[in-house]
Amino acid sequence: MQTLRIKTPSTDRGEDATERVRPGPGRDLSALLAGAATAAAAVGAALALTDTASPLRAPCTLFFLLTAPAAAIGTALRGLNPVGRVLCALAGAVVLNMLVAQGMLAVHRWSVRGGVVAVASLSLLLLLPALGRGKFRSRKRTQDGTTPAKVP
Repeated sequence: MQTLRIKTPSTDRGEDATERVRPGPGRDLSALLAGAATAAAAVGAALALTDTASPLRAPCTLFFLLTAPAAAIGTALRGLNPVGRVLCALAGAVVLNMLVAQGMLAVHRWSVRGGVVAVASLSLLLLLPALGRGKFRSRKRTQDGTTPAKVP
């Protein structure tokens, strides 16, 4: 059996106790915010598809229509810095929504449900290659082109 020792941070840098960042729960809220955004977007899509009369329908549906394509485009743009990635993803989401709306108006088939379904399906189509790329990158190929066996 091995004993693990926990090292305490040294205080010889002259930092104040209030200036140090404490590790632990409540310090990284990104997972919580991502979950809340996903829930709000899902509620917006559900309210729009079921045609429910709710005061939350319009803002949640708008949130879905912006975040679904933005998340798909942002996933595809992994190489950019975070600010550029967010700006490109939001601009792409607006462009995708405008193209869907323009296409639906051009063929005289405008509906809220159709727009939500079209944006959701196009966002999924944008997301699939980015997710598939991660699976293919994880495989290491040897020089003869075969995949090495996985060792448990």
